[in-house]
Amino acid sequence: MLPVAALAPAKINLALHVTGRRADGYHLLDSIVVFTELGDRVALEPGAGLCLARRGAHGTDVPPGDDNLVLRAARLIGAHSLRITLSKRLPAASGMGGGSSDAACTLRLAARAQGLELPGTEALMRLGADLPVCMAAPAPSRMQGLGEIVTPLAGVPALWMLLANPGLPLATPSVFRALERPENPPLPPLPEGREDARRFCAWLGEHTRNDLQQPASALMPEIGSLLDDIARQPGCLLARMTGSGATCFGLFDSRRSLRAARAALALPGRFVAATRSLPSTPTR
Repeated sequence: MLPVAALAPAKINLALHVTGRRADGYHLLDSIVVFTELGDRVALEPGAGLCLARRGAHGTDVPPGDDNLVLRAARLIGAHSLRITLSKRLPAASGMGGGSSDAACTLRLAARAQGLELPGTEALMRLGADLPVCMAAPAPSRMQGLGEIVTPLAGVPALWMLLANPGLPLATPSVFRALERPENPPLPPLPEGREDARRFCAWLGEHTRNDLQQPASALMPEIGSLLDDIARQPGCLLARMTGSGATCFGLFDSRRSLRAARAALALPGRFVAATRSLPSTPTR
């Protein structure tokens, strides 16, 4: 086996509607998800047993033990004799699905390298609710239910995107506990002509939301301040939080305005990155 490597892209919830809560306490979601050109990097090479090496600016944020999601994913499909190197560019516990994307990337690489069978949806959900969407093609998707229902979305363009995190982790369970109303309307039908980025962003701002943004901001006021900072930047079409936070994103009208916003918001202690989302897969 030769060394193999791949990008584990950041997962961004352009919209996240919480539509209900089951008797067992798990919440039902309806979300528009995109992936970005920015992400972590996973590399595999032959090794003794299974071991994980952590690299990158946020490598030390990742727990090194057997509970690490990357190692759990490798064990799930029976991977063996692998040294896994995770180059971590995304902050942990930041709402960008970094751990799930890392695990999905590990599954794909290990299965291809060692001829192993990829797990089904039920097994993926045992690793985490974001695993099914991260295992699908890294393209715009609608994620429903607990996360097990994933539908590709056609016609969503690439979007200039600023990612910004106040430099503080935010635990997902605490955000859901702070949600006062778990039963909310689902996503409306996607608009026609969404290939136009401005029109699509206007629709997102008018007709969709992130139901976790308010409880997350109540727990961490820095989120609200960061969103205000993003929204004030010239060329910003939409400012919103992704997932359960604390990462926020801004969608911009051009590469130039995106770069200017990155420079304006890059303060000590913050994670700030300029990237672009991956568009829908062309249909034949």
